[in-house]
This record gives sequence, C-alpha cells and structure tokens, in this order.
Amino acid sequence: MKIANSIKTLKSRDRDCRVVKRRGRTYVINKKKPRFKARQG
Repeated sequence: MKIANSIKTLKSRDRDCRVVKRRGRTYVINKKKPRFKARQG
C-alpha cells in the first residue's frame, strides 16, 4: 500500500479507483488492480 501526500493523483491513475474514508483516514481502493491501493493521513 502506498502512503501518499496527494489523493487526487492516485485517483486518476486508474478508472476503477474509489476514494473511501475510514476511521479518519482516506483510502484509495481498487478491486480489479490491488496494486493501486493507497492511504492518506
């Protein structure tokens, strides 16, 4: 999982990326390509 400064760039990496907020942290999840997983905060 990538820990990133900018969520906007991660979201635009792939069409299937979803931005989800859990426990005060922002996650980018991608069911089809798990290598795009990321966390912010």
